[in-house]
Amino acid sequence: MMELSPIEINGHTFLAVTVLLPKTTLLAVSNDKGYIMCGALDVGLLNEKLKDRKIIAGRAVGVRTIEQLLHAPLESVTMEAEVLGIHPGMIGKEALLKMI
Repeated sequence: MMELSPIEINGHTFLAVTVLLPKTTLLAVSNDKGYIMCGALDVGLLNEKLKDRKIIAGRAVGVRTIEQLLHAPLESVTMEAEVLGIHPGMIGKEALLKMI
């Protein structure tokens, strides 16, 4: 099953995506500039192999719901996210607001 739903953070709309997979759940919250995602995100791949795409993204581990993703500290972020002031340890919701 897959669920898409808009969520509002401080007056800004983002798209929350939940994909139920066997034995795990894929979670992401995005806008047109970047996204945060659950532990399935490979930040190393984005920074190394896809560097030319300048992807703005952050990864939180150990989350099982969109609400947890929004409130969890990011474990890692892409180099392009760091340019915007997004850093490991920042709460997901705060990182999204830097992507406006």
